[in-house]
Amino acid sequence: MWFSGAGASALRRPVATEPTATEPTAAPIPADAHQPAPGATPPRTALVARAAAELVGTAALVAIVVGSGIQATTLTQDVALQLLANSTATVFGLGVLIALLGPVSGAHFNPAVTLAEWWTARRGGAGVTARELAVYVPSQITGAIGGAILADAMFGEPLVKWSTHDRSDGGLLLGEVVATAGLILLIFGLAKTDRLRFAPVAMASYIGAAYWFTSSTSFANPAVTIGRAFTDTFAGIAPSSVAGFIGMQLIGAVVGLALVALIFMKSKDTGESSAA
Repeated sequence: MWFSGAGASALRRPVATEPTATEPTAAPIPADAHQPAPGATPPRTALVARAAAELVGTAALVAIVVGSGIQATTLTQDVALQLLANSTATVFGLGVLIALLGPVSGAHFNPAVTLAEWWTARRGGAGVTARELAVYVPSQITGAIGGAILADAMFGEPLVKWSTHDRSDGGLLLGEVVATAGLILLIFGLAKTDRLRFAPVAMASYIGAAYWFTSSTSFANPAVTIGRAFTDTFAGIAPSSVAGFIGMQLIGAVVGLALVALIFMKSKDTGESSAA
C-alpha cells in the first residue's frame, strides 16, 4: 500500500506581487508554458519548514494506513472488507495531505520520489538538490516510524512490536516494482503535461487502485515500508521483508523514470521546437 505517496511538488507556486511604479512589468507567461517539474523548490519556503512538512505528512500517512488497518480488523473478519476499509481511508487521507502540504514541500512523503527528483535535477531538469535530498529522506523515515508508533498508541497496541507479516514472495516483490513504476510515471507525467492541478485526486486514486491490482497492495514507498515494520498489525511487514521491498521500489523508480522519458519524449521535443 504505497506511496506516496505522494509527490505533488509542482503544486508549489511562487507568490505573485504587484509591480511598483519603478519596476518594469514582467513579460506575460504563455498560457501553455509547462509548470515546474516535481521538486522545484519554492524560494520563500525555508528548508526547515519543508522538512517539517515531510516529517508530519509521512507520519500522518502511516498513521492513516496503520490505524485504519487496526480499526478494520476490529470491525470485521472479512479480509476483503478489511482491505476496502484500509484502502478507502488511505485514498481520502492521502488526497488531503497532498492538497495541504504540496504547496510547502511538494508532498513527497516518499524517498523514491525524492530520489527520482534529485536524479532529474542532476540531468538538468527541475528537482531537489543534494542538500534537500539529505534533509527530506531522514525526515520521511523518522515520520514514518513515528506514525506507526502513534497509530499503535491510539488503539492500545504495543508501541513497538516488530511485524511478523512475511512479504518475501516473488510475486509480491514484482508487485512493488509495478506499483512504484506507476507512481513515478504518474507524478512526472502530470508535470510534463501541465496537469499537476489534478495531483491530489490523481495520486490518491492511483494508490487506491494499486491497493487492489498489485499483489503487494502497493507499498511503493521505502519510508512507509520501514515504518510499517514497527507494528505487528494488519498493515505490518516483517523486518526480514523490508530490504527486498525497498530494493524493488528503487528498481520500480528507475523503470518509472525510463517510461517517462520514453512516453513523453515527443511532447518534450515539440516544446523545444516551439521555443526555438
